Amino acid sequence: MPAKIRLQRYGKKGYAYYHIVVADARAPRDGKFIEKIGSYNPNTNPATIEIDREKAVQWLKNGAQPTDTTRAILSYRGVLYKHHLQQGVTKGKITQEAADAQFAAWEAEKQSKIGNKVSSLADAKREESKKRMAAEAQVREARAEAVRAKLAAAEAPAEAPAEGEAPAEEAPAAE
Repeated sequence: MPAKIRLQRYGKKGYAYYHIVVADARAPRDGKFIEKIGSYNPNTNPATIEIDREKAVQWLKNGAQPTDTTRAILSYRGVLYKHHLQQGVTKGKITQEAADAQFAAWEAEKQSKIGNKVSSLADAKREESKKRMAAEAQVREARAEAVRAKLAAAEAPAEAPAEGEAPAEEAPAAE
């Protein structure tokens, strides 16, 4: 029974999310599976990926083959790197402590990259909001200026006589 690590689609049209499952290669995409090892939501930025690394490494060790998309997800989360390091430990090329240290360093670097992306997206969103608010303030000021000009134009003819008319004589002020 050839096992595959693949995505199982859930959600509605245009807003899909996926479970990462181990399934028989002959089973349908959204059908029967052996074990759920994680989830993947591409609708967020950056994509939300939750995975049980230990189970995934164990399935890779047992011979499960990931699909192309799942391979990219596993690589992004460090599962393939951890599997690679475990193979080195098994062959005696590296100690378990050194492998754990290498993986911890890789994971810290990856988390900092993800944190930088999240903060840059938040900064870009704040800048875009500031630009929109400034543009809105300009439009508001232009509208207010147009209203002031219209009111001034409406009051001006009432004060000045029209052409061809004699100026109205002012009544003497009562003392």
